[in-house]
Amino acid sequence: MEVIISPTPEESARLGADIIAYAMKIKPNVVLGLATGGTPVCLYDELIRRRRDEQLDFAGVTSFNLDEYIGLPGDHPCSYRHFMQEHLFNKINMKPERTHVPDGMAVNIDQECLAYEHKIHAVGGIDVQVLGIGTDGHIAFNEPGSSLGSRTRIKTLTQKTREDNARFFEGGIDEVPRHCITMGVGTIMECRKLLLFAFGEGKAEIIAKAVEGPMTAMVPASALQMHQDVVILVDEAAGSKLKLHDYYNHIYANKPAWQKS
Repeated sequence: MEVIISPTPEESARLGADIIAYAMKIKPNVVLGLATGGTPVCLYDELIRRRRDEQLDFAGVTSFNLDEYIGLPGDHPCSYRHFMQEHLFNKINMKPERTHVPDGMAVNIDQECLAYEHKIHAVGGIDVQVLGIGTDGHIAFNEPGSSLGSRTRIKTLTQKTREDNARFFEGGIDEVPRHCITMGVGTIMECRKLLLFAFGEGKAEIIAKAVEGPMTAMVPASALQMHQDVVILVDEAAGSKLKLHDYYNHIYANKPAWQKS
């Protein structure tokens, strides 16, 4: 697990975009796993800039999103399909048929979950997965107590997650769905490379638990300690409670330039 502490979220986003752009260079048909919420927006803004200013080519890229609310159609302003269209897909040259988000309106949700796993498998798996982390340690919508070997499935959202996400809904928490489709922790752990972003003082405690604490289902993100290729990209505020803060900075400062791509 590599921890990179940057002065600002924008710098973390630039470093993350460097990793994604390099993956696209060596494999033009790279498969990306994408996340929603406030955290990855600066990353997507940087990727959009690189498409506009540097002609970064997304034509061969395939993407799979982590999750979707059950009961929200794709054109609902709070659906994750809508989020991705607004914050990334409409502003780069990805082919629509290559962008995958779980269908929260599927008649048979269990079948939709199984089909999503099959789609990921059919393209050879996810090469680079973008992740955020909830204040309770969830990744995707794998809430505390989730099996660390879980697959794409239905999950019931905790009250804390619904409260955290209520800011995105005009009517507040009463409009936040109670259920979702989410990739499982096991699904995420099969991705070849993981990029976890976290910004702000409010994420400092959970980042410390996920990175340096014991591995436990009560902090699902702690399972990433067992992955062979994880990069944790945080700003100073989110990294402020890491016991090895100075050591992580020392490692990165002394990393060969060719390894920083």
